[in-house]
Amino acid sequence: MKTQITKDLYYIGSADRRIALFENVYPVPDGVTYNSYLLAGDEPVIFDTADGAFTGEFLRNAEEALAGKAPAYLIVSHMEPDHSASIKALSEKYPGMKIVVNARSKIFLEGFFPDLKAEFVVVKDGDAITVSGHTLRFVFAPMVHWPEVMFTYDENEGTLFSADAFGTFGSQGGVCGDAAQFEALVSEARRYYTNIVGKYGAQVLQALKKVTFEINRVCPLHGPVLLKAAFAKAAEYYVKWASYTPEKASAVIAYASVYGNTKRAAEYLQKALAERGISEVPIFDVSKTHFSYIIAECFKNSHIVLASITYNAGIFTNMETLVSEIVRHDIGGRKFSFVENGSWAAQSGKLMREEVSKLKNTSFVGETVSFRSAPKAETYAALDALADAIAEDVKNNG
Repeated sequence: MKTQITKDLYYIGSADRRIALFENVYPVPDGVTYNSYLLAGDEPVIFDTADGAFTGEFLRNAEEALAGKAPAYLIVSHMEPDHSASIKALSEKYPGMKIVVNARSKIFLEGFFPDLKAEFVVVKDGDAITVSGHTLRFVFAPMVHWPEVMFTYDENEGTLFSADAFGTFGSQGGVCGDAAQFEALVSEARRYYTNIVGKYGAQVLQALKKVTFEINRVCPLHGPVLLKAAFAKAAEYYVKWASYTPEKASAVIAYASVYGNTKRAAEYLQKALAERGISEVPIFDVSKTHFSYIIAECFKNSHIVLASITYNAGIFTNMETLVSEIVRHDIGGRKFSFVENGSWAAQSGKLMREEVSKLKNTSFVGETVSFRSAPKAETYAALDALADAIAEDVKNNG
């Protein structure tokens, strides 16, 4: 079913409430949208398609919005299959449609659809086409988050088609009109950005520098359309996330525990921090909370505490996953502290420190708290000392 956004612009995408994992990795309890748009006129333009599971629905939506016309162009912003899987079906239904790509996306498209027969319009960064009275300018945004990504800017309407940038998890589509509405979505927008795009902060900042024109609305490939005020708020967050600047001077605690002893130590530290004025410190059991939620909190907070048992002479498996994801997402500029437990060889703290030392601008706060088997009086004293160090650093240098 089509949804009208402006006089000439329609939403023709789909909401996917059936999948449990986005990209077969990230939990999406509220689903996700696959956004596609149609610019109506004498020469209709479609922006991206849909996931293969929604090809039929997408084609019906497009046909309804086209109102008896055939699309003149399909603009391909991003070749990931959740947006490109329906290209061949659309091309076969409308064989006169030209496909607008850049040189890199054309290679990807031919990889996915080697037998596709269509006329291509290959554009360069900064090129523009004029259709139905709209000048559409192409702005390359490589590695946000694939190398072929490009934005399209409608110079007449101030509409930015932003590919995966400014997207969010969740099946709520529609229009997000102001900053308060975006704040209501920000937790899933943050989790989307930090896990999907977060590794490529430098490239995101480069892309944002190119967006110097007037923006009235942003049409991403996931989540709601952002109107001017909502986009301004989203852009504030994006600059922080892309520059790895913490949103708040505070801490997040993640722990790995099998029999509850490391859990007790982590919870004691959380309480000790609250007593020192560092309240609302989120705490996560890495065996119960998917790493994507913790990664988002690591981006949000200035200090990260990792507490783990030693497992097979190494880091506990789920904590090892989290640590590797922290490193993989290049979450630099954070301050780390460690708690380790081991009945015969406590060394997980040392191993975790070695891994996060690979990150840029990483520093450490306090001494690693190390204990064997179960926390004792001296363990709690060491945790108090660590809480003192973290609280002081948060307040003075957060």
